[in-house]
Amino acid sequence: MGMLFFFIVAVVLAVVWFVSIYNKLIKMVEVVNNNKNQIDVQLDRRYKVYESLIEVVKKYMDYEKTTLKEVVALRSQAQTAHASGDEGARVKAEDAISKIGAGISVVFEQYPDLKADKNALQLQEEIVNTENKLTFSKQSYNDSVEQYAATSKSLLESFIVGMFPAKFLKNFTYWGISDTERTKQEEYKVKM
Repeated sequence: MGMLFFFIVAVVLAVVWFVSIYNKLIKMVEVVNNNKNQIDVQLDRRYKVYESLIEVVKKYMDYEKTTLKEVVALRSQAQTAHASGDEGARVKAEDAISKIGAGISVVFEQYPDLKADKNALQLQEEIVNTENKLTFSKQSYNDSVEQYAATSKSLLESFIVGMFPAKFLKNFTYWGISDTERTKQEEYKVKM
């Protein structure tokens, strides 16, 4: 009787342990996916802000023609890479768009009328805000990927990952945020 009771308790504890770790891993994967969706939201927002800025600056300079072509081409590359599952190419294309944004304020300096346009200044500030939000979203995503990777390699959790590799053996792509980019964005000020 005592041995049967001990066996039943051991089985119940094993099932509870299994279910709790399984649910913990599912929750962590969902956090990573949600953080990735937040990056997508900021990328879409950034593209819309660029479109608005380009419309405003058309009357002031020819620069927007090149910028628009570059942004549209890079955005197309990013969307194609995303659709095909090539996160590395997507990250590279989106990072190139961020570099274009960093150079816009320098170009604004060459056009005094544009510097005085309130809509242009507001949109330029919006690009900076969007890039900052994008940086934050990338960092949150990278942190959640790092946390998932560490947890899924832990001793007990790795057993569950090994039992369900299709569900838990994930190879998430990190979004690169260089220290230089982060410093530039933190120190940026709109020039008036």
